[in-house]
Amino acid sequence: MTNNELYDVIFKRKSVRKYHMTQLSQDTLEQLQAYTGTLKKLDGNIKVEFTILTSEKVKGMFAIKAPHYICIYSEKKDGYLVNAGFLMQQLDLYLSAGKLGSCWLGMAKPDKEIPLTRNGLEFVIMLAFGSPEEPVHRTDKDQFKRNSLSEITSIENAEELLEPVRLAPSATNSQPWFFSGDSNEIIVSRKKLSMLKAQLLGKMNNIDTGIALCHLWLSADRQGKNVSFDFQNGQAPQGFEFMTKVKVG
Repeated sequence: MTNNELYDVIFKRKSVRKYHMTQLSQDTLEQLQAYTGTLKKLDGNIKVEFTILTSEKVKGMFAIKAPHYICIYSEKKDGYLVNAGFLMQQLDLYLSAGKLGSCWLGMAKPDKEIPLTRNGLEFVIMLAFGSPEEPVHRTDKDQFKRNSLSEITSIENAEELLEPVRLAPSATNSQPWFFSGDSNEIIVSRKKLSMLKAQLLGKMNNIDTGIALCHLWLSADRQGKNVSFDFQNGQAPQGFEFMTKVKVG
């Protein structure tokens, strides 16, 4: 799967919630597992592992019934949630490009017989996936319910770069991100949350930021540009929390 194929599917992907329960072929699952070893990381120092579960191995009232689920386990280091979102969104796009349905599950967990830690890594989040029982893609970009570019960025003349980022999925469609600076050095921030909202969305909005960064990386790559991430230095606009500085060149 090429970066261009992942990029192209950004404009039509959707969260699929209805699946045929017939399991996918072993070859398809093995290809997916092998693909996890090729993913680009935000931070190569954060160890991660992926595992694929079947429907009876997942619990939670918010778990969508699907034949398969892919879980990410990670070291708990600074930025591990953002890194997890960045990695898992590549899988989300990979599945969609292969005409398989997928859906982020923020509240679901492996069944109690499946440990939440493995090899010193902690379960973070999972995607449901399988053969879709509904259209796997949107037919029109207008079907996305997203904020306008003017609501998520103060950068001028960056429509081509940031339009794919605008379409990124997020928990409860909260779209917590904001992009400031300029098209060569982008400050990525997320909305500051009240204490109550932080308890509900804090973890997920960190993961959401990783999803948006995945789309930003693919968008820059499509334009033949490289990106680098600086998580240490940057000043966010009022009402937002600094996440990373992205140099595009």
